[in-house]
Amino acid sequence: MTLLFPILFGLAALSLAIWTYLLFLRGGFWKADQELGPAGTLDEWPAVVAVIPARAEAPTIGRAVNSLLAQDYPGELAIIVVDDGSGDGTAEAAGASERLRVIEGAALAEGWTGKLWAVSQGIAAAPPTATYLLLTDADIVHHPENLRQLVFKAESKRLDLVSLMVGLHCQSFWERRLIPAFVFFFQKLYPFPWVNDPARSTAAAAGGCMLVRRRALEAAGGVAAVRDRLIDDCALAGLLKVHGPIWLGLSHETHSLRSYQRLSEIWNMVARTAFVQLDHSAVLLLGAVFGMGVLYLVPPIAAIAGLLTGQTGLELLGAAAWAAMTAAYAPTLRLYGQRSAHTLWLPIVGLLYAMMTVSSALRHWRGRGGGWKGRHYG
Repeated sequence: MTLLFPILFGLAALSLAIWTYLLFLRGGFWKADQELGPAGTLDEWPAVVAVIPARAEAPTIGRAVNSLLAQDYPGELAIIVVDDGSGDGTAEAAGASERLRVIEGAALAEGWTGKLWAVSQGIAAAPPTATYLLLTDADIVHHPENLRQLVFKAESKRLDLVSLMVGLHCQSFWERRLIPAFVFFFQKLYPFPWVNDPARSTAAAAGGCMLVRRRALEAAGGVAAVRDRLIDDCALAGLLKVHGPIWLGLSHETHSLRSYQRLSEIWNMVARTAFVQLDHSAVLLLGAVFGMGVLYLVPPIAAIAGLLTGQTGLELLGAAAWAAMTAAYAPTLRLYGQRSAHTLWLPIVGLLYAMMTVSSALRHWRGRGGGWKGRHYG
């Protein structure tokens, strides 16, 4: 016990130091304040083609397509759905419109991930007159003003990529506990203000909603340049930011229909790519697990241990780190309409996400990494 308290004291001090850095020196990511804003006027609204890769998405694709057909957009908008080997009637569920074209995807080409292979086919089928490509998913419902706002942002700021992390489904028990934390962790990993700063190299995007300037994408090598990447949205953002500015924000109104009723569903979603994010490195995995423990478990453990044993210094350090963690997480909780009391779940949530990351590594080492709808990558 004489050795345990100095170690815990040191870890609590480290946790507080890291949270202080995160609050004051990491771009204010935790404020969750990067929003698209209303659209102004343009002399001419450029043509846009929306490309939707779809694999077994019959329950949601109809609503996704209809939300695009209902866009209040003054320019031309065409929609291309690439049916990627679905067996559930996805193509029929997409509906019919003179602005909609559904194409049957070709067999997966070697060296490509399924989604990017489908996206590449949709882009190839897009009319050459389109200035922008809206790369979106088959479960995204776009607010009627969304495309107008995206294009205005891109045109007025001369951006090559405008992306939104859409509102994720957050209604079930596990969604309310884990989804806001997922968004919080993503912002911490890729501070949106840094992504939006042309002077910084930080690049990220959210694959559910990406408006891409077509000419910039072609100049960067097209999606073929990132054809084997599982975290394809961030890879594409990194590719484009080398050549021009990009922007990433949050959305309240454009949202995902994909729900996660069980813990296992969220677990699989995270485990699919968590180890990819760590470059399949065992060293980085150990660092990530240790870091999650220091950040999310040490503060309450130190505060409670200090209180119970009369170690005032330990109690104060733990409480200060816990308070910083709570303050950082609160804006993202408000974004998702969750009560402030849900911050009390964050230590447990942090432990669960660390376990998901370990699970992702185990799946990779067993040759079952990157699993999605019947496909596995490495």
